[in-house]
Amino acid sequence: MGLSSSLVPVASALLLLCCFTARNAAANGNGGGGLRLNYYSEICPRAEQIVKEQVRSLYEEHGNTAVSWLRALFHDCTVKSCDASLLLETDAATGLVSEQASPRSFGMRNFKYVGAIKSALERECPGTVSCADLLALTARDGAAMLGGPAAIPMRTGRRDAMESQYGEVERYIPNHNDTVSAVLARFAAMGLDAEAVVALLGAHSVGRVHCNNLVARLYPAVDGGIEPAYGAYLRGRCPTADAREDTRDVAYARNDRATPMVLDNMYHKNLLKGRGLLLVDQRLASDPRTAPFVKKMAADNGYFGETFAAALVRMSENGPLTGGQGEVRKDCRFVNAK
Repeated sequence: MGLSSSLVPVASALLLLCCFTARNAAANGNGGGGLRLNYYSEICPRAEQIVKEQVRSLYEEHGNTAVSWLRALFHDCTVKSCDASLLLETDAATGLVSEQASPRSFGMRNFKYVGAIKSALERECPGTVSCADLLALTARDGAAMLGGPAAIPMRTGRRDAMESQYGEVERYIPNHNDTVSAVLARFAAMGLDAEAVVALLGAHSVGRVHCNNLVARLYPAVDGGIEPAYGAYLRGRCPTADAREDTRDVAYARNDRATPMVLDNMYHKNLLKGRGLLLVDQRLASDPRTAPFVKKMAADNGYFGETFAAALVRMSENGPLTGGQGEVRKDCRFVNAK
Protein backbone atom coordinates (compact mmCIF):
# COMPACT_ATOMS: atom_id res chain seq x y z
CA MET A 1 0.00 0.00 0.00
CA GLY A 2 1.41 3.43 -0.96
CA LEU A 3 2.08 6.28 1.47
CA SER A 4 -0.35 9.18 1.52
CA SER A 5 1.10 12.47 0.24
CA SER A 6 1.09 13.90 3.78
CA LEU A 7 3.32 11.11 5.04
CA VAL A 8 5.90 11.14 2.27
CA PRO A 9 8.05 13.96 3.76
CA VAL A 10 8.01 12.27 7.17
CA ALA A 11 8.98 8.89 5.74
CA SER A 12 11.75 10.47 3.69
CA ALA A 13 13.11 12.32 6.71
CA LEU A 14 13.13 9.09 8.72
CA LEU A 15 14.98 7.31 5.93
CA LEU A 16 17.60 10.07 5.75
CA LEU A 17 17.87 10.11 9.54
CA CYS A 18 18.56 6.37 9.54
CA CYS A 19 21.34 6.95 7.03
CA PHE A 20 22.89 9.76 9.09
CA THR A 21 22.63 7.72 12.29
CA ALA A 22 24.09 4.55 10.82
CA ARG A 23 26.90 6.54 9.22
CA ASN A 24 27.94 8.02 12.56
CA ALA A 25 27.11 5.26 15.04
CA ALA A 26 30.68 4.10 15.44
CA ALA A 27 31.93 7.59 16.27
CA ASN A 28 29.05 8.54 18.53
CA GLY A 29 28.09 5.44 20.48
CA ASN A 30 24.61 4.45 19.43
CA GLY A 31 23.89 7.52 17.30
CA GLY A 32 21.10 8.68 19.58
CA GLY A 33 23.16 8.91 22.76
CA GLY A 34 20.55 7.01 24.79
CA LEU A 35 17.70 9.18 23.51
CA ARG A 36 14.42 7.75 22.26
CA LEU A 37 11.16 8.81 20.70
CA ASN A 38 8.31 9.54 23.13
CA TYR A 39 10.61 9.54 26.14
CA TYR A 40 7.98 11.39 28.20
CA SER A 41 5.00 9.25 27.17
CA GLU A 42 4.62 7.74 30.65
CA ILE A 43 6.22 10.27 33.00
CA CYS A 44 4.73 13.41 31.39
CA PRO A 45 2.38 12.38 28.56
CA ARG A 46 1.47 15.91 27.47
CA ALA A 47 5.03 17.28 27.47
CA GLU A 48 5.50 17.50 23.70
CA GLN A 49 1.97 18.79 23.18
CA ILE A 50 2.54 21.52 25.78
CA VAL A 51 5.69 22.64 24.00
CA LYS A 52 3.89 22.66 20.67
CA GLU A 53 1.03 24.74 22.09
CA GLN A 54 3.44 27.21 23.66
CA VAL A 55 5.49 27.54 20.47
CA ARG A 56 2.35 28.19 18.46
CA SER A 57 1.01 30.74 20.94
CA LEU A 58 4.31 32.62 21.03
CA TYR A 59 4.61 32.51 17.25
CA GLU A 60 1.17 34.04 16.83
CA GLU A 61 2.19 36.90 19.11
CA HIS A 62 5.89 37.18 18.24
CA GLY A 63 6.63 35.50 14.91
CA ASN A 64 10.39 35.83 15.26
CA THR A 65 10.42 33.43 18.23
CA ALA A 66 10.26 30.50 15.80
CA VAL A 67 13.51 31.69 14.22
CA SER A 68 15.08 32.08 17.64
CA TRP A 69 14.41 28.45 18.55
CA LEU A 70 16.34 27.22 15.53
CA ARG A 71 19.35 29.39 16.29
CA ALA A 72 19.26 28.50 19.98
CA LEU A 73 19.43 24.77 19.26
CA PHE A 74 22.35 25.30 16.86
CA HIS A 75 24.31 27.35 19.40
CA ASP A 76 23.58 24.95 22.25
CA CYS A 77 24.42 21.76 20.38
CA THR A 78 27.48 23.04 18.54
CA VAL A 79 29.33 23.89 21.74
CA LYS A 80 30.24 20.36 22.88
CA SER A 81 26.79 19.05 23.78
CA CYS A 82 23.04 19.54 23.47
CA ASP A 83 22.70 20.24 27.18
CA ALA A 84 21.02 23.66 27.55
CA SER A 85 24.27 25.19 28.83
CA LEU A 86 23.37 28.10 26.51
CA LEU A 87 20.42 29.01 28.74
CA LEU A 88 22.42 29.48 31.96
CA GLU A 89 22.62 33.13 32.95
CA THR A 90 25.69 34.86 34.35
CA ASP A 91 25.93 34.41 38.11
CA ALA A 92 28.43 36.68 39.84
CA ALA A 93 28.12 34.72 43.08
CA THR A 94 29.41 31.51 41.51
CA GLY A 95 31.58 33.06 38.81
CA LEU A 96 29.53 31.50 36.02
CA VAL A 97 29.60 33.50 32.77
CA SER A 98 26.75 32.88 30.36
CA GLU A 99 27.42 31.66 26.83
CA GLN A 100 24.96 34.35 25.81
CA ALA A 101 27.65 36.92 26.70
CA SER A 102 29.97 35.66 23.96
CA PRO A 103 30.38 37.81 20.82
CA ARG A 104 29.31 34.73 18.82
CA SER A 105 25.90 35.02 20.51
CA PHE A 106 25.41 38.59 19.30
CA GLY A 107 21.85 39.20 18.14
CA MET A 108 20.33 36.18 19.88
CA ARG A 109 17.04 36.99 21.55
CA ASN A 110 13.76 35.73 22.97
CA PHE A 111 15.42 33.80 25.79
CA LYS A 112 12.80 35.30 28.11
CA TYR A 113 10.13 33.19 26.44
CA VAL A 114 11.93 29.99 27.33
CA GLY A 115 10.77 30.65 30.87
CA ALA A 116 7.12 30.71 29.79
CA ILE A 117 7.44 27.33 28.11
CA LYS A 118 9.34 25.85 31.03
CA SER A 119 6.75 27.18 33.50
CA ALA A 120 3.97 25.46 31.55
CA LEU A 121 5.91 22.19 31.69
CA GLU A 122 6.63 22.56 35.40
CA ARG A 123 2.96 23.10 36.16
CA GLU A 124 2.13 19.85 34.41
CA CYS A 125 5.10 17.72 35.52
CA PRO A 126 7.43 19.36 38.08
CA GLY A 127 11.12 18.59 37.66
CA THR A 128 10.58 16.20 34.76
CA VAL A 129 11.20 17.79 31.35
CA SER A 130 14.73 19.04 30.78
CA CYS A 131 15.64 22.41 29.34
CA ALA A 132 17.78 20.59 26.76
CA ASP A 133 14.74 18.70 25.49
CA LEU A 134 12.77 21.94 25.56
CA LEU A 135 15.30 23.47 23.15
CA ALA A 136 15.14 20.47 20.82
CA LEU A 137 11.35 20.40 20.77
CA THR A 138 10.95 24.15 20.29
CA ALA A 139 13.32 23.99 17.31
CA ARG A 140 11.30 21.16 15.82
CA ASP A 141 7.99 22.95 16.31
CA GLY A 142 9.43 26.32 15.32
CA ALA A 143 10.55 24.85 11.99
CA ALA A 144 7.01 23.63 11.39
CA MET A 145 5.52 27.04 12.23
CA LEU A 146 7.84 28.58 9.64
CA GLY A 147 6.52 26.29 6.92
CA GLY A 148 9.33 23.78 7.18
CA PRO A 149 9.09 20.03 7.85
CA ALA A 150 5.91 19.36 9.81
CA ALA A 151 6.73 16.16 11.69
CA ILE A 152 10.42 15.89 12.50
CA PRO A 153 11.08 12.70 14.54
CA MET A 154 12.86 14.31 17.51
CA ARG A 155 14.13 11.94 20.18
CA THR A 156 14.16 13.08 23.79
CA GLY A 157 15.71 12.14 27.11
CA ARG A 158 18.45 14.79 27.35
CA ARG A 159 19.52 16.17 30.70
CA ASP A 160 20.83 19.62 31.56
CA ALA A 161 24.42 20.78 32.06
CA MET A 162 25.47 22.23 35.38
CA GLU A 163 28.09 24.57 33.96
CA SER A 164 28.50 27.10 31.17
CA GLN A 165 30.89 26.58 28.27
CA TYR A 166 31.48 30.30 27.79
CA GLY A 167 35.20 29.84 27.28
CA GLU A 168 34.61 27.39 24.42
CA VAL A 169 32.00 29.28 22.38
CA GLU A 170 34.45 31.13 20.13
CA ARG A 171 36.20 27.87 19.27
CA TYR A 172 33.08 25.88 18.47
CA ILE A 173 30.65 28.30 16.78
CA PRO A 174 31.66 29.00 13.15
CA ASN A 175 32.21 32.64 12.23
CA HIS A 176 30.26 34.35 9.45
CA ASN A 177 33.36 34.74 7.31
CA ASP A 178 34.88 31.30 7.87
CA THR A 179 36.09 29.16 5.00
CA VAL A 180 33.94 26.27 3.82
CA SER A 181 36.65 23.90 5.05
CA ALA A 182 36.41 25.32 8.58
CA VAL A 183 32.62 25.04 8.60
CA LEU A 184 32.62 21.50 7.23
CA ALA A 185 35.18 20.46 9.84
CA ARG A 186 33.09 21.92 12.65
CA PHE A 187 29.95 20.11 11.53
CA ALA A 188 31.85 16.89 10.78
CA ALA A 189 32.76 16.78 14.47
CA MET A 190 29.01 16.42 15.11
CA GLY A 191 28.65 13.66 12.51
CA LEU A 192 27.23 15.89 9.78
CA ASP A 193 28.46 15.77 6.19
CA ALA A 194 28.48 18.42 3.44
CA GLU A 195 24.93 17.64 2.35
CA ALA A 196 23.66 18.11 5.90
CA VAL A 197 25.62 21.37 6.29
CA VAL A 198 24.07 22.86 3.14
CA ALA A 199 20.64 21.86 4.44
CA LEU A 200 21.13 23.23 7.97
CA LEU A 201 22.49 26.55 6.74
CA GLY A 202 19.23 26.77 4.82
CA ALA A 203 17.85 28.00 8.15
CA HIS A 204 19.34 31.31 7.00
CA SER A 205 16.29 31.49 4.76
CA VAL A 206 14.52 33.05 7.76
CA GLY A 207 15.42 35.84 10.14
CA ARG A 208 17.90 38.63 9.63
CA VAL A 209 21.59 39.54 9.73
CA HIS A 210 22.88 42.58 11.60
CA CYS A 211 24.91 45.09 9.63
CA ASN A 212 28.02 44.66 11.74
CA ASN A 213 28.31 41.20 10.12
CA LEU A 214 27.81 42.60 6.62
CA VAL A 215 29.76 45.84 6.28
CA ALA A 216 33.06 44.13 5.46
CA ARG A 217 31.41 42.85 2.26
CA LEU A 218 30.01 46.28 1.39
CA TYR A 219 32.76 48.80 2.18
CA PRO A 220 34.91 50.33 0.88
CA ALA A 221 33.74 48.41 -2.21
CA VAL A 222 30.99 45.83 -2.65
CA ASP A 223 32.26 42.24 -2.66
CA GLY A 224 32.54 41.05 -6.26
CA GLY A 225 30.61 37.90 -5.35
CA ILE A 226 27.46 39.93 -4.58
CA GLU A 227 24.97 40.62 -7.35
CA PRO A 228 25.33 44.40 -8.09
CA ALA A 229 21.66 45.25 -7.55
CA TYR A 230 21.63 43.27 -4.32
CA GLY A 231 24.80 45.03 -3.19
CA ALA A 232 23.11 48.38 -3.73
CA TYR A 233 20.12 47.22 -1.70
CA LEU A 234 22.38 46.07 1.15
CA ARG A 235 24.21 49.39 1.19
CA GLY A 236 20.83 51.02 1.58
CA ARG A 237 20.14 48.81 4.59
CA CYS A 238 23.64 49.29 6.00
CA PRO A 239 24.57 52.85 4.94
CA THR A 240 27.80 53.10 6.91
CA ALA A 241 30.94 51.04 7.38
CA ASP A 242 30.80 51.89 11.09
CA ALA A 243 28.22 49.36 12.29
CA ARG A 244 28.31 49.21 16.07
CA GLU A 245 27.15 46.18 18.01
CA ASP A 246 24.15 47.83 19.64
CA THR A 247 21.58 45.18 20.51
CA ARG A 248 18.93 47.78 21.39
CA ASP A 249 18.66 49.51 18.04
CA VAL A 250 20.76 47.95 15.29
CA ALA A 251 20.46 48.02 11.53
CA TYR A 252 19.91 44.72 9.74
CA ALA A 253 18.98 43.08 6.46
CA ARG A 254 16.57 40.21 5.95
CA ASN A 255 18.14 36.91 4.95
CA ASP A 256 15.51 36.47 2.26
CA ARG A 257 13.45 39.33 0.84
CA ALA A 258 11.00 37.09 -1.05
CA THR A 259 9.83 34.75 1.74
CA PRO A 260 11.52 36.22 4.85
CA MET A 261 9.58 34.14 7.36
CA VAL A 262 9.31 30.86 5.47
CA LEU A 263 11.79 28.04 5.95
CA ASP A 264 12.23 27.07 2.31
CA ASN A 265 14.82 26.68 -0.43
CA MET A 266 14.84 30.38 -1.34
CA TYR A 267 18.16 30.56 0.54
CA HIS A 268 19.73 28.17 -1.98
CA LYS A 269 18.11 29.94 -4.93
CA ASN A 270 19.54 33.23 -3.68
CA LEU A 271 23.05 31.77 -3.41
CA LEU A 272 22.95 30.83 -7.08
CA LYS A 273 22.11 34.47 -7.90
CA GLY A 274 24.88 35.98 -5.78
CA ARG A 275 22.48 37.03 -3.04
CA GLY A 276 24.04 35.28 -0.07
CA LEU A 277 24.18 37.67 2.88
CA LEU A 278 27.07 36.16 4.80
CA LEU A 279 30.37 35.35 3.15
CA VAL A 280 30.27 31.78 4.43
CA ASP A 281 26.83 31.34 2.83
CA GLN A 282 27.93 32.56 -0.59
CA ARG A 283 31.01 30.36 -0.54
CA LEU A 284 28.80 27.27 -0.43
CA ALA A 285 27.67 27.99 -3.99
CA SER A 286 31.20 27.86 -5.42
CA ASP A 287 32.97 25.23 -3.34
CA PRO A 288 32.95 21.88 -5.21
CA ARG A 289 32.13 19.98 -2.01
CA THR A 290 28.93 21.92 -1.37
CA ALA A 291 27.89 23.51 -4.69
CA PRO A 292 26.13 20.35 -6.02
CA PHE A 293 23.90 20.26 -2.95
CA VAL A 294 23.14 23.98 -3.22
CA LYS A 295 21.97 23.45 -6.79
CA LYS A 296 19.95 20.34 -5.92
CA MET A 297 18.18 22.01 -3.00
CA ALA A 298 17.52 25.15 -5.03
CA ALA A 299 15.73 22.99 -7.59
CA ASP A 300 13.79 20.82 -5.13
CA ASN A 301 12.22 22.26 -1.97
CA GLY A 302 11.01 18.81 -0.92
CA TYR A 303 14.55 17.45 -0.99
CA PHE A 304 15.74 20.43 1.05
CA GLY A 305 13.02 19.87 3.67
CA GLU A 306 13.74 16.15 4.01
CA THR A 307 17.49 16.67 4.33
CA PHE A 308 17.02 19.56 6.75
CA ALA A 309 14.78 17.46 9.00
CA ALA A 310 17.25 14.59 9.20
CA ALA A 311 20.22 16.92 9.76
CA LEU A 312 18.39 18.85 12.50
CA VAL A 313 17.74 15.62 14.38
CA ARG A 314 21.34 14.52 14.01
CA MET A 315 22.62 17.85 15.29
CA SER A 316 20.18 17.71 18.22
CA GLU A 317 21.81 14.45 19.32
CA ASN A 318 25.34 15.76 19.59
CA GLY A 319 26.83 14.45 22.84
CA PRO A 320 23.71 14.70 25.00
CA LEU A 321 23.80 14.16 28.73
CA THR A 322 21.56 11.20 29.61
CA GLY A 323 20.81 8.81 32.46
CA GLY A 324 22.40 10.03 35.66
CA GLN A 325 24.43 12.77 34.00
CA GLY A 326 23.65 16.42 34.68
CA GLU A 327 20.27 17.32 36.09
CA VAL A 328 16.78 18.47 35.11
CA ARG A 329 16.73 22.18 35.92
CA LYS A 330 13.64 23.65 37.50
CA ASP A 331 14.50 27.06 36.03
CA CYS A 332 16.45 26.95 32.78
CA ARG A 333 18.44 30.04 33.78
CA PHE A 334 20.04 28.54 36.87
CA VAL A 335 21.54 25.32 38.14
CA ASN A 336 19.31 23.72 40.78
CA ALA A 337 20.05 24.69 44.37
CA LYS A 338 21.77 21.98 46.38
